[in-house]
Amino acid sequence: EVQLVESGGGLVQPGGSLRLSCAASGFTFSDYTMSRVRQAPGKGLEWVSSISPNGGGGGTSYADSVKGRFTISRDNAKNTLYLQMHSLKPEDTADYYCAKGPWYGSGYPYMRGQGTQVTVSS
Repeated sequence: EVQLVESGGGLVQPGGSLRLSCAASGFTFSDYTMSRVRQAPGKGLEWVSSISPNGGGGGTSYADSVKGRFTISRDNAKNTLYLQMHSLKPEDTADYYCAKGPWYGSGYPYMRGQGTQVTVSS
């Protein structure tokens, strides 16, 4: 059974940082592109970032809204996906999910974790 267990969300002030983790099991993690997506209150699913199976040079991509502030990474030995977030803004407030596979669009039925809530507010 595929499981994606997320952690690391919370309340942070604008300009602050958080690191999200996603522990994967039930599949060969190192074989798959992994993605981070988010859903803000009352809005649809939004792509944040993706990382290739080995995460090597050129293997990451970011939405323009987070480029330069967020860094996606992975540790295939630990079957874990990370998202380091810096310079957080109120508009980053959302439920964040890790998803198995690349971004196919907001309507795709992604295999994803339970989500972790990130709230950016003073």
